[in-house]
Amino acid sequence: MTQLQVLLFASYADAFGGSAVTISVAEPATVEDVVAALRALPGGASLPSRPLVAVDRRYVPGAVPVHAGQEIALIPPVAGG
Repeated sequence: MTQLQVLLFASYADAFGGSAVTISVAEPATVEDVVAALRALPGGASLPSRPLVAVDRRYVPGAVPVHAGQEIALIPPVAGG
């Protein structure tokens, strides 16, 4: 198991009760594993089916591997005009 910190913004920070959470996932882990671990936390039910995730400031799909020490961020939906 490895511990990963996930940064949260706006509505996701509200749902999880803070600007970051630490999760534990089995290695090797992917973005999909991170999202699954987040769904198991209080507030995780509010996540959309495919939330936007950035790793080291790049948007990535669910199959991308993640490692301790990387910057992982859950990006909320943005609306504007």
